Amino acid sequence: MNIREAKLEDAAAIAFVHVDSSQTTYRDLLPNDHLNKFSYKKRVNNWKNSLGVSTKAQTNYFIYVAENSLGEIVGFVDGGLVRGDSTYQSEIYALYILEAYQRKGIGKSLIKAIALRLSQSGLTSIMVWVLAGNPAVQFYQALDGQRVGQKLIKISGIEFTEIAYGWNDIQVLLEK
Repeated sequence: MNIREAKLEDAAAIAFVHVDSSQTTYRDLLPNDHLNKFSYKKRVNNWKNSLGVSTKAQTNYFIYVAENSLGEIVGFVDGGLVRGDSTYQSEIYALYILEAYQRKGIGKSLIKAIALRLSQSGLTSIMVWVLAGNPAVQFYQALDGQRVGQKLIKISGIEFTEIAYGWNDIQVLLEK
């Protein structure tokens, strides 16, 4: 498995992973009408915009991808400065891995890559928001993430709980 920083030309592959992983991860958690709204075309455009931002040297926003032995992108992580008011400096915005590649250590490798880059940018703490019921909750707990908050969000008019996990010392993730 190869972990590398994403490039603009990765937008379509990242969009594919994003849409397909969302469909499998959230199929029993979110309403079908919401999941059916995910479109590859829209996600490709979103990722092109995000990748354009992440390639500017002055930003603290980074995207990493995981490639299988054939060079196909099978997962990604993105993160940067914390969004909103928080005692944490940085945030993992998204981590998605195709279902066939989950539970193989790829998530941990992607987390290490983004944590290292954020740490090199001088950021010392990190957090992530996870939808309650998402199997990723156990993943972040296994990485010693501490539950540091929760909030209600609305998706398709229905309230859901998101849970925040945090690490006061980003170095903890580099040692996992």
